[in-house]
Amino acid sequence: MDTVKRILEEKGAEVFSVSPETTVMDAAHLMSEHRIGAVLVMAAGHVRGIFSERDLLQRVLLRGSDSESLPVSEVMSTDMVYVTPDTPVREAMAVMTERRCRHLPVMEEGRLCGMVSIGDCTRWVSRDQDFTIRHLTDYIANKYPG
Repeated sequence: MDTVKRILEEKGAEVFSVSPETTVMDAAHLMSEHRIGAVLVMAAGHVRGIFSERDLLQRVLLRGSDSESLPVSEVMSTDMVYVTPDTPVREAMAVMTERRCRHLPVMEEGRLCGMVSIGDCTRWVSRDQDFTIRHLTDYIANKYPG
């Protein structure tokens, strides 16, 4: 069974984060620079929330807030869920679908291990399905000796 740990082993465990005092504009620049859809908001080594493209759109732009001076702590999502490295990839996808979020921190014993996105999980499952289809096609076409 494929787990979130396998995704992190392949993509790496780097997580981009900002402090609660970081302005929305600075967080948006960081997200744009690294082509990511969310950053964790961290203070004293602990996850305090997550700031995503959805937060930017719904809580800043559509409200007409000043992104130059507004700290992310005022608009970040705090009702976060997380997964562990041992969480099956399909379960992580189900959590994101149910909670309508696109990013999940990966935590183990209170320690941040990485973050996965719905895109990471979808790519993983799709690649796994492609392998299975090729294998079954070769089997049906009698490409295996014996």
